[in-house]
Amino acid sequence: MAYIFIGVAGVIHIYIFALETLLWGRPRTNRIFGMAADKAEQNRLFAFNQGYYNLFLSVAALAGIISSLCGLEAVGMTLMAYSAFSMFGASVVLLYSRRKLIRPALAQGVFPLLGLICLVLRAGF
Repeated sequence: MAYIFIGVAGVIHIYIFALETLLWGRPRTNRIFGMAADKAEQNRLFAFNQGYYNLFLSVAALAGIISSLCGLEAVGMTLMAYSAFSMFGASVVLLYSRRKLIRPALAQGVFPLLGLICLVLRAGF
């Protein structure tokens, strides 16, 4: 189950990467982020940078899954745990920064948290 939850989290973060880098400033993306066009333009560089953080987290999550499936269990578990913890931590920060962002915080954080729970149960802690 950890692979599924962390895999979904990785795919979600690839989607966020696409929104923040490739699709930033488009009307639909502006609506998703609740941002007027002029505000989106002011934040373009910030969003572009943030998008790559999300991409790197997703790459680590997916590389962890692949590593584990290829028999590199310690490497895979480490990558999955690190990326899932980082994703979940970012969702907590998002929620803490503005309570009304509960929906995006949940979208960003639930799957990594479930993946972490599965990893802990699997490791027998």
